[in-house]
Amino acid sequence: MTAAWPSPSGADSVGTRFIEPLMVRIPGQWFCMGCETGRDDEKPVHRVWVDSFELAACQVTNAEYQYFLAATNTAGPSCWADPNFNHPKMPVVAVSWHEAVAYCDWLSKASGKHYRLTTEAEWECAARSGAEGSAYPWGNSPPESLPDYANRWKSGPEPIGLYAPNAYGLYNLGDNVHEWCADWYDASYYGSSPERNPQGPAGGTRRASRGGSWRHHIKVSRNAARSSIPPEFQYADYGFRIARSPAP
Repeated sequence: MTAAWPSPSGADSVGTRFIEPLMVRIPGQWFCMGCETGRDDEKPVHRVWVDSFELAACQVTNAEYQYFLAATNTAGPSCWADPNFNHPKMPVVAVSWHEAVAYCDWLSKASGKHYRLTTEAEWECAARSGAEGSAYPWGNSPPESLPDYANRWKSGPEPIGLYAPNAYGLYNLGDNVHEWCADWYDASYYGSSPERNPQGPAGGTRRASRGGSWRHHIKVSRNAARSSIPPEFQYADYGFRIARSPAP
């Protein structure tokens, strides 16, 4: 690695070390999900209620993930041999959906709190940050207007938090790496999605993901844009961001 791992933020009763991320509270709210001018799987636009939840300000990093690997005696992603992917503050990539869920379960047990992946609805709500109809997490201006856009993401993801967050204080929503979501993916799901706290279809063959990717020609994703891959895949532009259910 190119720098020392940060100190853990806690340890459980048997000494398991872990890092808890900075969490941002997302208020419960109604919002319009989808985009009438987007792809077919973003339609129809529909009104959705999402209960209040907490979302990590940043994507899970290599440094955070390293503690999980140590605790579970598991090897890290093979891409860590490449300096384009192994900086401690870069988002961890090349983890499957199952591995992302296992990380959430491990951190929940170690910390005594309930960590999990976001639903698609939660992710889009957080990306919009109260700005109804906004195209991107920062508003409607094109990605090319972002600082130093042309020079970013040349050969891999960036360390987290280098640029301004959205209005909720969330970094890299819509860019850097695709983020696994909890839901199964169904292109026609919006036609039957419930109004309150949609969780996605009951089953499927692909898991939903959100956000942009460092290796795509268009590096930044719109708020409403959807993507998916099979849950066992481990791609070098797929990472995750964790959510936390509020204490009762």
